[in-house]
Amino acid sequence: MADPPRSDLFPSTRLDFDAGALFVLQSKGEWWHAGFHLTTAIVGPTILTLPYAFRGLGWWLGFVCLTTMGLVTFYAYFLMSKVLDHCEKSGRRHIRFRELAADVLGSGWMFYVVIFIQTAINTGIGIGAILLAGQCLDIMYSSLFPQGTLKLYEFIAMVTAVMIVLSQLPSFHSLRHINFASLLLSLGYTFLVVGACINLGLSKNAPKRDYALETSDSGRVFSAFTSISIIAAIFGNGILPEIQATLAPPATGKMLKGLLLCYSVIFFTFYSAAISGYWVFGRNSSSNILKNLMPDQGPTLAPIVVIGLAVIFVLLQLFAIGLVYSQVAYEIMEKKSADTTKGIFSRRNLVPRLILRTLYMAFCGFMAAMLPFFGDINAVVGAFGFIPLDFVLPMLLYNMTYKPTKRSFTYWINMTIMVVFTCAGLMGAFSSVRKLVLDANKFKLFSSQVVD
Repeated sequence: MADPPRSDLFPSTRLDFDAGALFVLQSKGEWWHAGFHLTTAIVGPTILTLPYAFRGLGWWLGFVCLTTMGLVTFYAYFLMSKVLDHCEKSGRRHIRFRELAADVLGSGWMFYVVIFIQTAINTGIGIGAILLAGQCLDIMYSSLFPQGTLKLYEFIAMVTAVMIVLSQLPSFHSLRHINFASLLLSLGYTFLVVGACINLGLSKNAPKRDYALETSDSGRVFSAFTSISIIAAIFGNGILPEIQATLAPPATGKMLKGLLLCYSVIFFTFYSAAISGYWVFGRNSSSNILKNLMPDQGPTLAPIVVIGLAVIFVLLQLFAIGLVYSQVAYEIMEKKSADTTKGIFSRRNLVPRLILRTLYMAFCGFMAAMLPFFGDINAVVGAFGFIPLDFVLPMLLYNMTYKPTKRSFTYWINMTIMVVFTCAGLMGAFSSVRKLVLDANKFKLFSSQVVD
């Protein structure tokens, strides 16, 4: 890769009066803490959607897309960490994605573009985490009390109450132990689901396997791009600068170790979940493979203890995911509302934090109860949000910062990735919105049924 051009030192960023930096994005972490944060941001229950993504691609194209997305996102995150390291060495340490983009690209409007996309992604994931956690409680309740009267929105309200309590943890760094537990939980439910799928596939009760794609050419194309958007959303995180901000300075080189830890977990969980689920259920794979193992009609296709443990592990990890993706919103709120001359737990800062974070979580919970359309929304978020932030901007930021020559391999591979994924993002956005429109007749406000 090209060496960065020599430039005058950036003026030091004044963070003394920045409550978002001092309170929420505290720079105290080690590289393994960053690995825990990254793993929680990327390796979540959405990996159970991978067999569903494969059904729109087939075996070989599914493998190609999954592997390509993995390699490209690792490369993109590595490039972004290098840009952040370069800025830090130059005397200006960026701790926010929006400020990094605006500074490197020299465009004030980019600040607002990034903050809009980030806010949409983070709020969307916060809503999705609460919705899925409520669904997990609903599954357990329905299994124990088949004639029970509680509705999905009531479980969502319970989850929201827990999230309001957990949201009072003051900083991103304070989540390090929770996110380590999240990493273990992701390995746990992946092991349980993969084991259940393999056991079912080898049993005499294995479902008939059908790997056929859509019959029409247009249907195959739209399904393929929708699947690509889903995989992009699963690999995306959109908050890498904020995660790197939690590292104790100097942060140079630490993020690469965190990425290696994260992608070691990704390799085990993503491939095993995708292969085992699609192998057993093929084109009948649901948007959550647990739903295939627990069909509406007939007995469960895996031991109830295994499914119960997997659902509990998913439920617990969703709390961690909701907390991680709320940090950017908290940082924005705290930057405006907190007083850095007072202590982080002083009444002056504690009361606004309690009120604002409670309102934010209550909003996410209300939207989750009102709009249970998670499967379709996941693909739309991937196309509109994660593809620009994770597949385009890192390469552009690197080229603008390091200025590789137009004859260099690095320059052209970055340009190729930007062009290909911009086109894929546009097609994915169209396909995802199309599916959202086609499924619109299934949507019902405050429904107890989550639309696939």
